[in-house]
Amino acid sequence: MTALTREIVLASSSSYRKSLIARLGLDCRSIAPEIDEKSLPGEAPVATATRLAQAKARKVATTRPAALIIGSDQVALLDSAVLGKPGNHAAAFAQLQAMSGKTTVFHTAISLYDAASDEMQCANVPTIVRMRELSDDAIERYLRQDQPYDCAGSAKIEALGIALVEKVESDDPTALIGLPLITLVTMLKRAGIDLP
Repeated sequence: MTALTREIVLASSSSYRKSLIARLGLDCRSIAPEIDEKSLPGEAPVATATRLAQAKARKVATTRPAALIIGSDQVALLDSAVLGKPGNHAAAFAQLQAMSGKTTVFHTAISLYDAASDEMQCANVPTIVRMRELSDDAIERYLRQDQPYDCAGSAKIEALGIALVEKVESDDPTALIGLPLITLVTMLKRAGIDLP
């Protein structure tokens, strides 16, 4: 099978990652990896994101043994606290209150696993996000609008959440949304997939 005919799979059920991968115009299907995404005791955020990105790709490889498989995971760190997906309004409100006027680092790990050759490429792309000072009323209005309950850090940067942000620093602007495309394109080129 040549690089041009290789099956490419996104190991994710995330609608955000699916929309990002679509930007590249790849013939790419998504498969949910169904793994335990909890961090291990004492595991650093970068290590968690990296381990999970690789584990997602390897899990999907069990059903796609000849594919190139993209795995990604993100861990947000505010001071020394890990911010997960809030899941509901109250938890999102608390996250945004805690983040108000502060800096959060989003560690987005991406892997490209060649299941046929057992070769794994992996990178971590940090994004530093400084939030504006947020009033409780502003947080409430925002949450009612975007309902970002499935986003670590409780804000959709690609939607109204941009209004909450004072500054973003990253080498890869799509990393914050969950899939660093600049890094992915570099990995795909190494694997013999040239874009465009």
